[in-house]
Amino acid sequence: MKKLSWALIAGIIFATTSCSKSDDQPTPGGGGGNPPPPGSTIDVRGTIRVDQTWKKDYIYRIRGYLYVTDGATLTIEPGTKIVSNKDSAGVLVIYRDAKIMADGSSTSPIVFTSAETSPAPGDFGGVVIAGQASGNGNHAVMEGGLDPAYSAFGGTNDAHNSGIIRYVRIEYAGKAVNPGDEVNGLSLYGVGNGTTIDYVQIVRGLDDAFEFFGGTVNCKHLIAYNCADDDFDMDDGYRGRIQFAVSIKDKAFTDNKGTTGDISNNFEVDNVNPANGFLLSRTPITFPILSNFTAIGPNNAPGAGGTSSDYGYGMRWRRGCKFILANSIVMGASKAGLDVEQDSTGSYYNQGISKFYNSFLHAVQNPYQVGSTGTFLDQSTLQTKTETTNFSLNTTVAAIGLTDPFNNGSPNLKPAAGSPALTGAKFDLPQLMETFFTTVSYRGAFDGTTDWTTGWAVWSR
Repeated sequence: MKKLSWALIAGIIFATTSCSKSDDQPTPGGGGGNPPPPGSTIDVRGTIRVDQTWKKDYIYRIRGYLYVTDGATLTIEPGTKIVSNKDSAGVLVIYRDAKIMADGSSTSPIVFTSAETSPAPGDFGGVVIAGQASGNGNHAVMEGGLDPAYSAFGGTNDAHNSGIIRYVRIEYAGKAVNPGDEVNGLSLYGVGNGTTIDYVQIVRGLDDAFEFFGGTVNCKHLIAYNCADDDFDMDDGYRGRIQFAVSIKDKAFTDNKGTTGDISNNFEVDNVNPANGFLLSRTPITFPILSNFTAIGPNNAPGAGGTSSDYGYGMRWRRGCKFILANSIVMGASKAGLDVEQDSTGSYYNQGISKFYNSFLHAVQNPYQVGSTGTFLDQSTLQTKTETTNFSLNTTVAAIGLTDPFNNGSPNLKPAAGSPALTGAKFDLPQLMETFFTTVSYRGAFDGTTDWTTGWAVWSR
């Protein structure tokens, strides 16, 4: 294993407790063999090419883009704080030949956040992981203005291991380089299922919370909280499994859509973008298998004031994707709850390949909507197949019976006594019988007693 001495660290980082113009140099100076005193802020930039450990005794400030490459492993101790200032919007990129070991705990989470006195979305750029798993090539390179030398992603190793991200918060992220070309809270490009992602919260992000660009990575215990665009965005042939996840929207906060016609959703899932010149049937086809989500949109009643007009759907399945979302709760969507777009997406649903299964659905306006053409699936058929074939229920907020789901500053998503979500979970589909899934009795992300967000997640931001 390659090891990094403090003398070597001095060549790529500079310890400081204040910001100066020298911080903007690509390779700041420094020397000496002694570590900086505990409590120091260490500036990091450029590239990391040898194994390095970030310790909880320091604050690490990322300046611009920081690439981990050449087979290096970046280890981050539990309780470590990593920050960025708005002027540089630091982005940590774990390249496809490197690894991250960010293994926090419920009492000592690893936190990526803003260094500003008054934090705001976009102060921190985000975390990007590029793996070696397969995708369908919908994106030729990674988004967000990365160095072309580190912009490729993916491969043929679906079992590839990019490391561990566990008990990690990423706050105030998002970096818009151009319209449609952004860094998300956590961007996962071709990440393989040997990677561990568990107990991760994205807070007040300027763009998407989690975006999966191809790959096969499996995840548990994810939280998207008050992010401006889509909370769970999947495309490029993503084929992983996710269980126990939360999406909560701030009704007044969306990113600037301009004239694009884009909208913000709890889920937005595509196979490919036809504007890239690809057929919607391009393989491998995006096909996530999801269970035990609780997705809370911005509204709980028609005419609720103060809601951004850019909010759209609880679920937007489109552009040729397949999906299974089971044992879940989707409520409070502004325009529609379950939206299925394009003929191929509708055909998969009509055939029973795709399912919104054994779940609860509520929306302020239309629970069901078919977008674009509806040759293989009209709105009536969508409702019938959902409420009978798939054993899902279109109901009211009160009937679902969560404790306090629309209290944005202090949400309580546990089912209250008597809630039908306390029971009735089904793991009888072949995809849900896989060993990844934990068989539970409740629907949604929580049972009636245990709150797995305690100690490491935050609210009221």
